[in-house]
Amino acid sequence: MLPYRTALQTVLGFSSGAIPTILTGLMPERHGHWNLFYYDPAHAPFWWLKAFNWLPDRVLDNRYGRRIIKELGRRVFSLGPTFDCAVSPRLLPYFNFSERRDIYAPKGIENTSSLFDELEREGRGYRVYTYHQCSDAEIMRRAGCDILATNATFFFLYLCEMDAFLHMHCKEPDAIGAKLNWYDAQLREVFRIARERDSEASLVVCSDHGMTPVMKQADLVGEVTKLGLRMPQDYLAVYDSTMARFWFFNEAARQCVHEVMQSLDCGRVLTKPELQKFGLNFRDDRYGELIFLLNAGWMVAEGDFNGRGGWSPEGMHGYHPSDSYSDAIFLSSEKPLQPMRSIADVYYSIRAAGREAKEKVAL
Repeated sequence: MLPYRTALQTVLGFSSGAIPTILTGLMPERHGHWNLFYYDPAHAPFWWLKAFNWLPDRVLDNRYGRRIIKELGRRVFSLGPTFDCAVSPRLLPYFNFSERRDIYAPKGIENTSSLFDELEREGRGYRVYTYHQCSDAEIMRRAGCDILATNATFFFLYLCEMDAFLHMHCKEPDAIGAKLNWYDAQLREVFRIARERDSEASLVVCSDHGMTPVMKQADLVGEVTKLGLRMPQDYLAVYDSTMARFWFFNEAARQCVHEVMQSLDCGRVLTKPELQKFGLNFRDDRYGELIFLLNAGWMVAEGDFNGRGGWSPEGMHGYHPSDSYSDAIFLSSEKPLQPMRSIADVYYSIRAAGREAKEKVAL
């Protein structure tokens, strides 16, 4: 069904940067999305939490406090359905949240137009299905019904459960095979229905990244804590699953953290030329003045996103794009009209095919 297939290089980082690249054809520095939290104290929605900094950490930084903050962010401060309190509440007054809107809708990416904005401008009928509405199984069912019941000619199915599955079962080939067989059967049925409506319908299946088996953990928090620096007085840090991002408020803190990060053999400090190469040259350093990236297969032991040892996945993504496990996939029923090298090319391939094909079913 999908004879045209290739690996695609992903962007450095996570889906929060990769998916906007697929939807716009642009690298993160141009569409503005990379990691979810970025330094922006002047516009931080939780600036008022500074008034509660006198409280001990145990009062705010617990599951109940974080749940309240999550609901405030989603329901009161309009930070979108994906907002979660993945940074210490004590540090939230210094950070803004990048994915405030539904990126799978028109005007979802603030700094530029996306695939959905262009479909709107063209007046083309389309349908979008994501985890915001329902499960992968329900997405398949709804899409199958809508293909025959509507006049839409473009169907975008974002199926996210394979990502969660691989995080926990990355080293289990039999389980992965069974899961892929389920997706195989479901997608074949969706495509059969599309071809029933239009014999020239085409199907594209792609991902935004791969999944690397986790082998080791690095205690980056512990290494920095040993320095005796004060946060937020001397520096700020966000520890994602595969990287640490720092901002500094004095030269002594900058030098100390840089030296300890350079001394570690579990990863390395990314250079400015590397960040430029991968489209991460944010002039205001909003996503980090210093970025330490773990080697493939390593994971932050107690990060802001995986908690204090509460989550121990078999697989992780967010490593250097040169890691072969990090590659995304591109599978198509039709020969692409242009070379496919990176996930940014998915956007251009879909746009080019959309001008010629009567129907496009995209995953």
